[in-house]
Amino acid sequence: MVRWFLSLVLTCHASIRGAANVLMFFGVETGCDAMAPDRSTGRLWLLRVGLWALLRPKRIGDDWVWLVDHSIQIGPCKCLVVLGVRLSTLPPGRPLCHEDMELIALRPMTHSTKEAVAACLEQAVAQTGVPRAILDDHGADLHGGVEIFCGHHSETVEVYDIKHKLACLLKARLERDEPWKRYARESGQAKCALQQTEMAFLVPPSQRTKSRFMNLAELVSWGRSLLALVDQPSVLNDHGISAARVQAKLGWLVAYRAGLKRWSAYHEQIAAALEFVRVHGLYVGAGVELASTLPLASGEAGALREEIIEFVTRESSKARIGECLPGSTEVLESCFGKLKTLESGQSKSGFTGLVLSLGAMVSKWTSETIREALEQCKVRTVEDWCRTKLGRTIQSQRKQAFEALEGATKMG
Repeated sequence: MVRWFLSLVLTCHASIRGAANVLMFFGVETGCDAMAPDRSTGRLWLLRVGLWALLRPKRIGDDWVWLVDHSIQIGPCKCLVVLGVRLSTLPPGRPLCHEDMELIALRPMTHSTKEAVAACLEQAVAQTGVPRAILDDHGADLHGGVEIFCGHHSETVEVYDIKHKLACLLKARLERDEPWKRYARESGQAKCALQQTEMAFLVPPSQRTKSRFMNLAELVSWGRSLLALVDQPSVLNDHGISAARVQAKLGWLVAYRAGLKRWSAYHEQIAAALEFVRVHGLYVGAGVELASTLPLASGEAGALREEIIEFVTRESSKARIGECLPGSTEVLESCFGKLKTLESGQSKSGFTGLVLSLGAMVSKWTSETIREALEQCKVRTVEDWCRTKLGRTIQSQRKQAFEALEGATKMG
């Protein structure tokens, strides 16, 4: 029953309440409804398994690679997360997935400095031994903390996450590209102009406020597709949309024909490089093999191509002969996305005990390992961890403040 509940939440992406209701439904249908858990019981199962993933002993070795990043929500608290994978178990020919990873550290911190990050990494050594490599996005506190750690452990190398590096290379070009700024602005205006009309099925994709430069692919793909419709408006006749209407709403795209071609060339380079490193990792000679894989390009796209090859060559030189290092933290970012989906509206209340579900998201969980987790991590263990590591949540502070206000109002 516990395994079914966890599978519904973590694999089928059901909410905690939804998973409990599904089990209740099938329990009623099969006459076993007495076994179905309440949602609060299911939530505690999830947290107990997640906490055991954090606390259980790991094998000490010198071939661990740590993936490090912060999860951020409302309030001053950040949560430093370290996932680990051993090079000896690295899957060949495919990207890392959740089951490949182990939760090594989970540290909520109000003040995230490079010294605090370094201290947390030092404590994590007790879990796995000194890692062979640490992969991060070069955020100021993370990069500084990893540098301090590597200064104390010469056998550890820092690897720069390729996705964030590619975003920086792209940002450097688009921030000085005035046509791109106008195109992004007019695309946003087009969304407002189209979404309440008969042309609503042609609205552009929403643009991110965070990591917006990685939104390039969707926005450029939309522009090229819609420009093709502007060139051949008769395609929309069956939808009752005239050529004049298409021209009035989308004719502005014609001015960006050359820009869309240039931005598409950027995307081709970035997508090919990201896929190569995601699947094959970083190893001696990776830069040369990447060069043979990337599409040939000229102009700005050609310059971007050379910068990407140079970056991969530099990072892959950190690997030893015969060694392959992961080059992307996407599996960790995927866990953060899964956590926010699981929290739903609760993410607006800051970190809660659900942050422990990160441990349940990774590793392989069988009936035997789940049973072990529930035997080793009691409800009190979870409550103690939440009280000491998280303290008072945003939600509890809000409740107390308004209760105090209500009491003061009554007294007045």
